[in-house]
Amino acid sequence: MGEGPPPLLLSLSGMRAIRAVHPAENVLVAEAGAVLADVQAAADDAGRLFPLSLASEGSARIGGLLATNAGGVNVLRYGNARDLCLGLEAVLPDGSVWHGLKRLRKDNTGYDLRHLLIGSEGTLGVITAACLRLFPRPARHGAALMVVDGPAAALALLARAQARLGEGVSAFELISGMGLRFLAETMPQVRQPFAAAPDWMVLVDLGLAAGGDPEAALEGLFAEGFEAGLVSDGVIAQSEGQRADFWALRESIPEANRHIGAISSHDISVPLGAVAEFIDRAGPALARIGDFRVNAFGHLGDGNLHYNVFPPPGGRRADHEPQRGAIQRCVHDLVHDLGGSVSAEHGIGRLKVGDLERYGDPAKLAAMRAIKAALDPQGIMNPGAVLRG
Repeated sequence: MGEGPPPLLLSLSGMRAIRAVHPAENVLVAEAGAVLADVQAAADDAGRLFPLSLASEGSARIGGLLATNAGGVNVLRYGNARDLCLGLEAVLPDGSVWHGLKRLRKDNTGYDLRHLLIGSEGTLGVITAACLRLFPRPARHGAALMVVDGPAAALALLARAQARLGEGVSAFELISGMGLRFLAETMPQVRQPFAAAPDWMVLVDLGLAAGGDPEAALEGLFAEGFEAGLVSDGVIAQSEGQRADFWALRESIPEANRHIGAISSHDISVPLGAVAEFIDRAGPALARIGDFRVNAFGHLGDGNLHYNVFPPPGGRRADHEPQRGAIQRCVHDLVHDLGGSVSAEHGIGRLKVGDLERYGDPAKLAAMRAIKAALDPQGIMNPGAVLRG
């Protein structure tokens, strides 16, 4: 064991109650240990939607999701966890309890401690409950997989989708052919929609109000994209079961990645207009380091890519361990040059403390250290995370 007192692990799994639901206000109050899927179900029982959605929703808990400002697949339409929270209850480092569970959309009474604690990864306090925003449930859902020429074409298609359908576009996911080939190799039971894996495709998901026709909307988008040379093929879900199959394919990609074994994985974001440039430049830059395969996929609608680097066919991850640092530096330097972030939705934790120091704005880092020292002068809250101890 290292120097200092032994670490303390705090579990809030017993605090999982849904304290209140206010459908008329589109508000739900949940304790921090509540599992995301249970919060979604409680909202659904009230005829509402809690839109935060990610692959781990069957185990992820509200407190942790807020502490890391989780993203997921619906950020394009509904925002991050931060955007879905109206108020918090939290225990601060000195033991005092902040009772901030207000159900208010407007409250300009000084500094917003809610946004200070959200995304702080437990370094400034322990979230114990949250007041969450709900939304009307879309009456009709639809989804399509569309083959595109590349990331630039995908972004052009996204712009057309938003122009046609506005907030009806709930998610817009970029999927690479490498990811599909990894799936075919490691998880052949996952049904794929095309006989040959295209180099690039997008998953478009719609949620429309009563009277909307998602199939017709997607057909119109496909026709417009085809006419513009952006789309060459596609499949539109004809049932909720087919829509679920499309999402099962997308959500199986990270598991296939684990089976292959990444040398280095990156959760990055760049401005939307720089996504294609990043992908075009990153491949050749990595090739100067070694022979790798890259699976780039993710939430194109908010500029968040999971850019993962793998050994060549037949290679082993362990053989490339000495190159890991150079790979990470190559990817993160390019992200920084393009005005992006080296941590889009997974936080800093302990692994990226050095990255934050290298790429973070000096004024921001100084302010963060001052806040940490003021609220947690003894450094007892998640020591070593986000900021170096």
